[in-house]
Amino acid sequence: MPSALRHDLIAALPYARRYARALSGDQKSGDALVARTLQNITSCVDDTLSVRENLYRHLTSAFDNQGEQSLTLEQRALLLLTCLEGRSLPVAARILKLDDVYAEGALAAAREILEDAAHTSVLIIEDEPIIAMDIQGLVEQCGHRVVGVAHSEDEAIRIASETKPGLILADINLGIGGDGMYAISRILEAHKTPVIFVTAYPERLLTGESQEPSFVISKPFEPMALSVATYQAIMGSSLVV
Repeated sequence: MPSALRHDLIAALPYARRYARALSGDQKSGDALVARTLQNITSCVDDTLSVRENLYRHLTSAFDNQGEQSLTLEQRALLLLTCLEGRSLPVAARILKLDDVYAEGALAAAREILEDAAHTSVLIIEDEPIIAMDIQGLVEQCGHRVVGVAHSEDEAIRIASETKPGLILADINLGIGGDGMYAISRILEAHKTPVIFVTAYPERLLTGESQEPSFVISKPFEPMALSVATYQAIMGSSLVV
């Protein structure tokens, strides 16, 4: 493998893992999908796409779409590529080998489905009060109900025990309040629920070297990115490779 390609692949891997985990529904399945894809990435490379975008194409093609879903694989991929991975719609269409007009219609239909998707109760774990208020507004804008906002590990564990949220939206670094990852591990011992981690440095949580989050979104994020991640997290149990 040429050294330049190897360098670009290494740089793209965290984002490939994020996409694959969201597409498949959990870390184990997503990372396995990435591992299989890497074996064939040097073949069938589209020179009009970046290495990262070629990875997205191969991951989507290799994904074994199982389970009953209101969104098609194309629709989910378009949402993830445009909202989670920051690709423009024309680039996302090219990654998926779709006509631009068709992709635009499929994405619009997917957004409508998300607006009607089931809503849930959400616990927010964030130590910065202003940021927590902003996140709460976005969560409520997406149609979900916030059952609590925790600023520390202990507070997060207590609220989760009392409210049994349907989803947890957690920051990693809680400052003097502790560690968001540790709080989540404690909560999940007693209450299994989907978790979305919010961080300014997503690549640090996407190494594939240990137990890591299945769903990661980058700060700052738009309401649609939260909607997409929430849908994938809630439906993740039936999205298994």
